[in-house]
Amino acid sequence: MIFNTSCRAAMVLSAVLGMVMTAAPAAASPTRPSDTLVFAHRGTSALRPEETLTAFEKAIAEGADYIEPDLVPTKDGVLVARHENNLTETTDVSAHPEFAARKTVKMIDGESREGWFTEDFTLAELKTLRAKERLGALRPESMSYDGKFEIATFDEIVALAASRKTTKGNPVGLIPEIKHSTYFAGLGFDMEGKLIAAIKASAYLQSAPLIIQSFEVTGLKRLHKELAGMANVALMQLMGPDAKSPADVVKARGKLTFGVMMTPKGLAEVSKYAQWVATELRRILTLKEGGMMGPRTPVLADAHRADLKIATFTFRPENRFLPIEWRYGEPDARWPRGMYMDIVQFLGAGVDGIFVDDAGVARAAVDGIGVDKVH
Repeated sequence: MIFNTSCRAAMVLSAVLGMVMTAAPAAASPTRPSDTLVFAHRGTSALRPEETLTAFEKAIAEGADYIEPDLVPTKDGVLVARHENNLTETTDVSAHPEFAARKTVKMIDGESREGWFTEDFTLAELKTLRAKERLGALRPESMSYDGKFEIATFDEIVALAASRKTTKGNPVGLIPEIKHSTYFAGLGFDMEGKLIAAIKASAYLQSAPLIIQSFEVTGLKRLHKELAGMANVALMQLMGPDAKSPADVVKARGKLTFGVMMTPKGLAEVSKYAQWVATELRRILTLKEGGMMGPRTPVLADAHRADLKIATFTFRPENRFLPIEWRYGEPDARWPRGMYMDIVQFLGAGVDGIFVDDAGVARAAVDGIGVDKVH
């Protein structure tokens, strides 16, 4: 189904929301759509190069409740914001001949990766690089800012958050993700320890909304113990593909998979150390063959029964990331209204948080602003 007019889109939106609400299972979440938190995924990544201060600042201005930096270390132990420690796709490192010899191949969480890596650069060296759009021409507005912004440190991001308020007048929340904890521990970097130290050194992080995420289990259990008593802190267990295991489980030669962790029994275990669980969109509302929206799975209700809040990732405004009925125009065209429509279905299902690449579209959906107002 293709939406040719905003009127048609609004009519379908109303119908879909009604169907989603009436299809909710008996154990549906008490979450109201207006209570769902907007997590700015690496900033406003659809419009500015991800993980930069400008991307985070724009996300706050457009309505994010929380901003999400992914944390990796530098050679001298400083936490910086990069989606991965591999700098190749998100910086201009390949254009710096002085760093050419540092290109290498590393095995990270069981995968061979080639490129330049943050742990091989001091902070001063990283500050000579400039960010670029990871998805290139798919996001022309963001790509137009290539070469303009530095890599941001976690301290700089915290300072930005502390200097702003959300559009609702609340403190800006932070939802950092600890990346590759087991891998970095093997290199001598204590990622959880560094984050704990950052929290204890920051008055803002000791009071502002703070959710800490990881795909790994051991680090979250440690944080659960060492940050006990901090009412502003929550922990989020991220879930990967069903057949895979967390990297720390693999290292310990364990057999626990994300699929097992997402069963009712597995979620009950997660609830012993975390308050949130987050999973991929289509694990909650599936897609049929051909890309049309499919039925809801039990995952959301199972998480709520385990007393866990549940978030889902990642909503993006380009056609290639949308269910086929929400697309309009060319295959790679930007269509924010389609993202809006996609989000509305998850709001009706009762998700507690949404990771988004365009905070403005998400804010409109959560606040119930009409689809006609989305551009």
